[in-house]
Amino acid sequence: MGNCCFGSDDVGAVKAMAQAHPQVAMAKRVMAAGSSNKNNASAAAVTVSPAAAAGQQMPGPRSGGRSPATTSTSSTSSTAARGGGRILEVANLRVFTFAELRAATRNFKADTVVGEGGFGRVYKGWVDERTMSPCPGPARNTMPVAVKKLNPESLQGLREWQTEVNFLGRLSHPNLVRLLGYCWEEKELLLVYEYMGKGSLEKHLFRSEPSSRSKSQPLPWSLRLRIAMGAARGLAFLHSSEKHVIYRDFKASNILLDELFHAKLSDFGLAKDGPAGGSSHVTTRVMGTYGYAAPEYVATGHLYVKSDVYGFGVVLVEILTGLRALDTDRPAAQHSLVDWAKPFLADRKKLPRLIDPRLEGQYPSRAAQRAAQLALRCLAADYNNRPSMREVVAVLEDIDSMSASSSSTSWSRSRLPLDGSASPRPPAARSSIDWAGPRVS
Repeated sequence: MGNCCFGSDDVGAVKAMAQAHPQVAMAKRVMAAGSSNKNNASAAAVTVSPAAAAGQQMPGPRSGGRSPATTSTSSTSSTAARGGGRILEVANLRVFTFAELRAATRNFKADTVVGEGGFGRVYKGWVDERTMSPCPGPARNTMPVAVKKLNPESLQGLREWQTEVNFLGRLSHPNLVRLLGYCWEEKELLLVYEYMGKGSLEKHLFRSEPSSRSKSQPLPWSLRLRIAMGAARGLAFLHSSEKHVIYRDFKASNILLDELFHAKLSDFGLAKDGPAGGSSHVTTRVMGTYGYAAPEYVATGHLYVKSDVYGFGVVLVEILTGLRALDTDRPAAQHSLVDWAKPFLADRKKLPRLIDPRLEGQYPSRAAQRAAQLALRCLAADYNNRPSMREVVAVLEDIDSMSASSSSTSWSRSRLPLDGSASPRPPAARSSIDWAGPRVS
């Protein structure tokens, strides 16, 4: 469903655990959650040690029917500032019971479903702003949350659930979606996130099919640039962290937007610690989404921090064009957006024919040229020639300043199809996943 994902990371190990006994085998890796706090059961939290971020320890399953255990995090826990974000010494996550999340989503009612994929469904729920206790719906002092309920039969879903808790539970940054808590009872695995009211960038960026009832307005140039900057800052924060976290699945559907269109990265199920001990890369099974994965990673399984930069370059081209990275509805030579667009990105005179026609020329030409040059640098075949994400952020900020000080330039030449034909470009295929929460496929 949606974009085609490929590969599997350490699936054999998960299968072995599942065959032995899914819950018991995993429980052996559990860190003790501490004693119950009778006075503050509604604000339950779990403390995950720093070692857990490397996958060494994980919160374990709870038996149904009991109140959640509470472990308070140390008030003296230090945090490390990283470009406007923090790396927490310990994770402070709410441990929800299955009954609580069932109440928050009105028994996982069909009309609360906001997304669905191979690993399960995502529901919109409501909780009390202060206590995080479930609420049956919107009311005073309540807030919406996104509840991802994993398919218990999905082995890859289990692995991604672990990774989400380990990474997102300790990373705090304005451009990362907040993980609020989790539930693990018997075979039930759920994650609870802040709700992103405007859904994914994918929902707003790509042109809808003619038959679609949803006719959203195209994003203006200034907003596209702001979204690109927000996503770039989130990625730069991950790369500059102690572990040099590699996101590994950067794409438009994983960039979520709040009510003010602030961009935040979601879905850390494929995230991986970067190279350590002087190594330049980590070697791992190839996973990700066709069209976004860096060529060196696909060819060798060698994953570099700058492999993420390639994915950013792909999304930047999507932002400039309003077209998907891969679309088999386009003519054969245009199936791959990157391969097709590169000659236009490199030619200042041809570039206007590539930019999304729905912008109607309302963008500064020099800013568009700089953005095209940046995209080409990010898409360099040799990862050594790609900029760091900090450099990317700096260039985007410069482009933003340029855009603010320049009046929009309408290109005088008429737009023609890029292949020189008289027929317009076919619309991109619509994604089957359109929702306001983390990825589920």
